[in-house]
Amino acid sequence: DVQLVESGGGSVQAGGSLRVSCAYTFTFSKMDCLAWFRQAPGKERKGVAVVVRGGAYKIFGDSVKDRFTISQDSAKQLVHLQMNSLKPEDTGMYYCAAENDAPCTLEERHYTHWGQGTQVTVS
Repeated sequence: DVQLVESGGGSVQAGGSLRVSCAYTFTFSKMDCLAWFRQAPGKERKGVAVVVRGGAYKIFGDSVKDRFTISQDSAKQLVHLQMNSLKPEDTGMYYCAAENDAPCTLEERHYTHWGQGTQVTVS
């Protein structure tokens, strides 16, 4: 069983910062890929960032490179997405996703487990 619970969303002005977090629990022996996706109103869900094997490497979407960072705290079973220099186009529902086995990507179809999402609004 896998549970993913997002928190930390909210409203922020453009240029500001926000951190969203995902608390994860799973009964498998490993979970290689922990990712963040976002979905803007009326648009498809898109990958934002993924952390692989506890931080061995990370992948970022082009639109958030140099502004967002992703980190995993394995002891606390948390994945954080730190978002800086936020823009109105970063607005959307942010979802945590997990997949047992690499390769890890930013493609929605590769992920089996999803959280319920947390809303981020940038104005």
